[in-house]
Amino acid sequence: MLFNSLAFALFLPLVLGGTAALPLGWRWLWLLAASLVFYGWGQPGNLLFLGGVTLWAYAFGLLLGHGRSRGARRWLLTSALLGLIGSLAAFKFYDFIRAELPEQWASLWPVLGINAPAGYSFYTFAAAAYLIDVHRRELQAERNAAQFGLYMAWFPKVLVGPIARAKPFLDQARNGLRADPEKMVGALQLVFWGLFKKVVIADNLAPVVDNAFAIAPYAAPLELLIAVYFFAFQIYCDFSGIADMAIGTSRLFGIELPINFRRPYLSRSVSEFWSQRWHITLGQWFRDYLYIPLGGSRAGVARTYLNIMIVFLVSGLWHAGLGYGLGWSFLVWGLLNGLYQWAQMGVSTLAAKLPVPSLLPERLSGALAIFLTFHLILVSWVFFRAASVEEAVLVLQRIAAAIPDLPSVIRHYPFSGEHALGAGLIALLMGVEMLDERRPLAQRIAAWARPWRWALYYCVLGAIVVIGSWQGSRAIYMQF
Repeated sequence: MLFNSLAFALFLPLVLGGTAALPLGWRWLWLLAASLVFYGWGQPGNLLFLGGVTLWAYAFGLLLGHGRSRGARRWLLTSALLGLIGSLAAFKFYDFIRAELPEQWASLWPVLGINAPAGYSFYTFAAAAYLIDVHRRELQAERNAAQFGLYMAWFPKVLVGPIARAKPFLDQARNGLRADPEKMVGALQLVFWGLFKKVVIADNLAPVVDNAFAIAPYAAPLELLIAVYFFAFQIYCDFSGIADMAIGTSRLFGIELPINFRRPYLSRSVSEFWSQRWHITLGQWFRDYLYIPLGGSRAGVARTYLNIMIVFLVSGLWHAGLGYGLGWSFLVWGLLNGLYQWAQMGVSTLAAKLPVPSLLPERLSGALAIFLTFHLILVSWVFFRAASVEEAVLVLQRIAAAIPDLPSVIRHYPFSGEHALGAGLIALLMGVEMLDERRPLAQRIAAWARPWRWALYYCVLGAIVVIGSWQGSRAIYMQF
């Protein structure tokens, strides 16, 4: 079931009504059943994957909780993680790697022909985090199988996250799943703003992007350039819109999920982009369960550089295997972002040793940092979106070769209504983001007079209905 579907519009009020009518002690069972209906809607076989991962993590969690010997617990954790990460790797890479082998070798291996269902990566990572936390004694193993099942299957987050940690989620669930009336308005605002970003902005940018990348060798360079810019905002609004709806929907039931995006295209460095603003919960997962266990920044400069690159290459592998085709482009995307981090660390080290006074006003230097960071990320998105490394390089080469002629080309280019609508929506989004950066938009709206607030609500709702693209498109990150 998709958030941007009629089925969900009917499903959510029904689940909210049932939750309000039930005693506190029964609500989590009702919500577990609702979550299973949501995830299995139209594809009941998905529940076998979710059930398998849930039972695996639950059983190993109990074993880890009972384990006394450090060696035994380490062996249990290793076995559990091999099962989880191994299954994810098999679904993503087995058939791809087989196809890359020489024909005489590939013929020795059968075709698996199975793709993991939507959300498999996200709840597999959540299960792995739970087991590691139990192993570290940071969390008691959950004995109630149904409550653990609710954590794994919770319908707002099961498809594309955020990747919620088990302890805060389970603590909230045990407290009765009571929504805070003071947060209800903010929760609904977040749901509708997320829906606006998904169906109005992302899904209206998508056709321009798809059309250009479908004929990358033959599309006009300006069309490719527009598609590259549009894709940066498409993927942001698609993913963050779903995340906003997930967080807002959870608040309606008294569950607070972690923030996953914080105005990423206002970042002043690539490090800030990845660590503080984009897909925050995945970044925290890699930090806590990969970067720090590898030694983090505690093992010397060379090891720090290596650990950072390992994290970004693993992130590239996590995205690879599905999404925009099977290929090596996601690995290049990860490598490129790792190199950005290396360059930033080198420049910061040099600047600390040779301090140079700034020749520009603070606001101008900040704006230039945002501009540079955005365009570095923009180049990496080309490898994310392209079907292959060769196609990504071709797109960048054709755009670079056409840059000297762009001023004259732009004057005579036959821009369409789709181009104008897309540019207007991006300008609107960035205007809202810049206002929100200075002062939370919810606080600004709360200070308005009631007629103005309701006028805004009706405008957003009208845009969703009239301009929204309602083809039932899946979220981009459901593919990963």
